[in-house]
Amino acid sequence: MINIFEKLGLFSAVILPLWNIPLMARIIKRKSSEDISKYWLLGVWVCILLMLPSGLISKDIVWRTFNIVNVIMFTGVVCVAMKYRKK
Repeated sequence: MINIFEKLGLFSAVILPLWNIPLMARIIKRKSSEDISKYWLLGVWVCILLMLPSGLISKDIVWRTFNIVNVIMFTGVVCVAMKYRKK
């Protein structure tokens, strides 16, 4: 049985990565991602990808859920930001 703290953690694990949606929307609306460092963007993404195996094998549902949702959402940020980079 999942306790209240695990429920709160699970809720937060799903909600936190969803804050990437306004970032993607802002990039699309402005049609520019110039204010976001490409090195920061790719550095964060690589670190998230390197944490994914730990999340996938973890028995902790909060950590596993956070990793999966975060990889999906931040990959979206990377795709949108790279699409709207000025050449």
